[in-house]
Amino acid sequence: MQQGVDLNDNPNSELENWLKLAQIPNFSIVSLKKLKQKFDVGLPELLATPKNSLQEMGFSHKQIEIIIHPDIDIITTSLQWLISANNRFLLHFDHPSYPNLLKQISSPPPLIYGYGDPKHLGNYQIAIVGSRTPSPQGKENAKFFARRLSECGWTVTSGLALGIDGLSHQGAILGGFTTIAVLGTAIDKMYPRRHIQLAQQILLNDGVIISEFAPSIPGRPEYFPRRNRIISGLSVGTLIVEAAIKSGSLITARCALEQNREVFALPGNIHNPMSAGCHHLIQQGAKLVTSVEDINEEFQHLILPTLTGKKDMPEKPPLQSLEPNKLLDSVDFEVTPLDIVAQRSGIEVADVMSRLLEYELCGIVTAVPGGYIKLGKK
Repeated sequence: MQQGVDLNDNPNSELENWLKLAQIPNFSIVSLKKLKQKFDVGLPELLATPKNSLQEMGFSHKQIEIIIHPDIDIITTSLQWLISANNRFLLHFDHPSYPNLLKQISSPPPLIYGYGDPKHLGNYQIAIVGSRTPSPQGKENAKFFARRLSECGWTVTSGLALGIDGLSHQGAILGGFTTIAVLGTAIDKMYPRRHIQLAQQILLNDGVIISEFAPSIPGRPEYFPRRNRIISGLSVGTLIVEAAIKSGSLITARCALEQNREVFALPGNIHNPMSAGCHHLIQQGAKLVTSVEDINEEFQHLILPTLTGKKDMPEKPPLQSLEPNKLLDSVDFEVTPLDIVAQRSGIEVADVMSRLLEYELCGIVTAVPGGYIKLGKK
């Protein structure tokens, strides 16, 4: 699918104008709309306006210099990147494939660079974000909720970061539906590098990777919180799995609230600082989530796609069907060391290991560094 060829038959096309606009400092889609209302000047007319007239419109010296002398290297590099492979696209704000939901936010990106099929940007999406250093339970929750949401027909959107983001993409891939990764770097600079293989898996499973930043643009720390508005802006709701009070995840939640989107949060251990952000959000009105149904019931008016060809997964036996004993009660929902499980239950360590393995195969507990975690019913 050669999106670049379809979009740009003429090198002096509308796309090139948008590549010039994106270079103008402190000038946004909103600025362009105001300019149109006040002076009846659209993008092509703006780029052809002489210096004196630009000054009269209120443009600064730096803005005028960019309008008159845009960086041709950025334009050339972007167009060359676009046509260098079949799975790339570059959407400007007025392109028909630009996602409508993203258009509604206060500061939509003028350009979206991407790998994959841009039609998926219009899917119904749930964003999942959280800590880069989650607890073992947080890791399990991220993967579980992403997989279940994907199985329900949701497109899971996140930021490809370490921790909750990456696990969410992995879970969505297991669920069999599309996942979208939003980069905080140039489109040709996958970060973190240890997630390059995950990025490849996303694309191999019909996923999409996007960025608002042109190829070869140097990274900046402020780009990462900036991309959060896109993650929430593409989505009808955002789920926070684990987050500290001061974190990028809470920035994403704030963006979602400002965009009038739903915010969901998983409760956690009151002693875990990575749960403090979620508890704060719940106190502020975010919906407390303990199951995927808590999310789905907020969107009963939406018709999600039905996944075809998905293998039926055997149902996990509920806890009630297992023999009542002290063993399962001895495993917490946080990491419980093996010796503590044995001490609490009064069962020999060898027998504990054997029976916990059975529970692990049933999906009721999971082995993690340092011990076991009870997964419970979800």
